[in-house]
Amino acid sequence: MIKAILARKEQGHRTIGYPKEPALLPELFRGYPRLSPELCPSDCARCVDACPVGAVTRKELLSLDLGKCLFCTHCGEACPHDAIGFTRDARLATRRREELVITAGEERQPATALDQELLRLFGRSLKLREVSAGGCNACEADTNVLSTVGFDLGRFGIQFVASPRHADGLFVTGPVSENMREALLKTYAAIPSPKLVIAAGACAINGGPFMGSPEVHNGVDGFLPVDLYIPGCPPHPITILDGLLRLLGRMPS
Repeated sequence: MIKAILARKEQGHRTIGYPKEPALLPELFRGYPRLSPELCPSDCARCVDACPVGAVTRKELLSLDLGKCLFCTHCGEACPHDAIGFTRDARLATRRREELVITAGEERQPATALDQELLRLFGRSLKLREVSAGGCNACEADTNVLSTVGFDLGRFGIQFVASPRHADGLFVTGPVSENMREALLKTYAAIPSPKLVIAAGACAINGGPFMGSPEVHNGVDGFLPVDLYIPGCPPHPITILDGLLRLLGRMPS
């Protein structure tokens, strides 16, 4: 027992300080996009051509769809004018799909909290049932990390549970393959109402790199009402945590 106490003292505090303290992100982290259309000549479309999933468009203004984006940086590498790139801002989640389409000059819309009645029900304790609907397991891995001592998701009253009947909401990853469609719908039906749906990752939002395949359904919002979109391929644990806390009105002012 004494050895255990001494070892614990030597290890010190391991849980990150976020959100009270700034997030410590890796040097190569790719976050909220930076668009500088004033640097982009009207006859150049290299970034559009370089995007493998059609996330970058240019009509009147340069736009980037975070719901489709794989954060591969091909667009920025292809642009000779440095008109497009990515910052280290991990706050990416939104409540509405259209708010994931970023256009230069528009006001940013971070995820807002649930209404007062849902906050009363879920604000202090939120149980989620995760469904991997045909993904590659990258989103699942970064979600699982949140339950470790480094992030300690449970300190916010948020936990993943084994049974949908014990859950308050559905946490979906993957593009919803045809083989997982029925399982996803049955899991949603088994969760007591009122319930939430969270789409995590480019696949769950729009199909990701599998978009357009006849074997997938290009995300979850064609079947279920989504309350929170968390973009990324995969989304960083801090991005997932930030989105969940904003949804529950738990971010410090």
